[in-house]
Amino acid sequence: MLKDLLYTVNIKAVIGNTSITIDNLQTDSRKTTAGSCFIAIEGINVNGVAFISQAINNGSVAIVTEKLPVNLIENITYVVVEDAALAAGVMCNHFFNEPSKKIKIIGVTGTNGKTTIATLLWDLFSRMGHKCGLISTIQNKIGIEVLNSTHTTPDVISLNILLKSMLDKGCTHVFMECSSHAIHQQRISGIHFTAAVFSNITHDHLDYHKTFDEYIRVKKSWFDSLPTDSFAVSNADDKRGAIMLQNTKAKKHFYSLKTIADYKGKILENSLDGLHMSINDIDVHFKLIGEFNAYNLLAVYAVAILLGEDKFKVLQIMSVLSGAEGRFDSILSMHEKIVGIIDYAHTPDALINVLATIKNLRQGEQKIITVVGCGGNRDSAKRPLMAEVACQYSDKVIFTSDNPRNENPLQILKEMELGVNTISRKKSMTIADRREAIKTAVNLCQKKDILLIAGKGHEKFQEIEGVKYDFDDKKVLEEMFELLEK
Repeated sequence: MLKDLLYTVNIKAVIGNTSITIDNLQTDSRKTTAGSCFIAIEGINVNGVAFISQAINNGSVAIVTEKLPVNLIENITYVVVEDAALAAGVMCNHFFNEPSKKIKIIGVTGTNGKTTIATLLWDLFSRMGHKCGLISTIQNKIGIEVLNSTHTTPDVISLNILLKSMLDKGCTHVFMECSSHAIHQQRISGIHFTAAVFSNITHDHLDYHKTFDEYIRVKKSWFDSLPTDSFAVSNADDKRGAIMLQNTKAKKHFYSLKTIADYKGKILENSLDGLHMSINDIDVHFKLIGEFNAYNLLAVYAVAILLGEDKFKVLQIMSVLSGAEGRFDSILSMHEKIVGIIDYAHTPDALINVLATIKNLRQGEQKIITVVGCGGNRDSAKRPLMAEVACQYSDKVIFTSDNPRNENPLQILKEMELGVNTISRKKSMTIADRREAIKTAVNLCQKKDILLIAGKGHEKFQEIEGVKYDFDDKKVLEEMFELLEK
């Protein structure tokens, strides 16, 4: 009944009968049918209140809204709430019989590392014999079944349907990315998290959050909402790592490479063959490369131990894990031995992490050639910063299109070029066509040079003027390597 779904929702007024049966919940009026309850959420571009009439015409018997429409329809129940988006999360949780309370859900947030941490956790726990769900930027999984992923975090209804399906198919653990957009839009409201992980926070998504302080506040609000029976894991080396957990009711735990923490790591050796680390005084060799991955591995280890797994078994399995697709993903040309690296780095900090790692690992006369762009309809303030970072850490740089979306790609590139100083201009060039840029970069490489193609990682498309075209950085690089060898 509707009244059961509204339990714990902050209700301001009710008009009509709440003792009615609800067949489904919808936040999209086009999907409403007979017996629907339509929740009118104010979105980024549209306000759901404007579509209440359409929802009723399609058969909705109840409307949940922050503001009543001017004309009320007889025999329709209207529930006025404080926050419709929050109400949607709570109601979905009740409607699907609280799946998140019957399965261990571990959320991961932060600017960088979310996908790698969530994917490593899924892989680790799957290899330890658990049936696991994964909700990530790259893909969603129920056990070994792969589902398409369109958002880092699905909408509130899709998320609950997915969690219910995972539970019904026997999953005991779910590892999911929690983006700042999802937190702010209440897409994860009503979900009971067993654990929450914070990786780091740097310059990103200011097109949406407007200020860096607001971006931090949104991330922190999730930790503030955690219940007392959950635990939170944070990066002590991030200057906001402690702030994130400042007001949480969850049990607090920290990981670190540089300071005292519950889960302390030390890099003993870092090479293109992997990381040799000490974690809580146990030496292990990992396949993953770079300091940024050392942090990801520490986060994974902390979560596994806090979930009750054996530390030796955990480290043994972690030592063979490869990480997520498109994250420091390397290939080697056959004869020239050029090292190609594909990485999703699309923020200044992520690009610094990847390039600093490459710079520390290069040997002898190896040059670093970087191909990088910036997405359209996204945070434009980071464009000159991305260009500046690329030039600072590379011997040669080619600026190119990423996903220009609805923006003029040449304008994006001009904004990137503002970050290039007089000295760096001599080692940089601009080629808007991404395929040509990669081809040119390969031709610029000498034997054993290192070529980084940054920004798109796992993506298999390029979005131009709202249309998605097939484009896979790794496949294009492999093609160019083949041409080079002929």
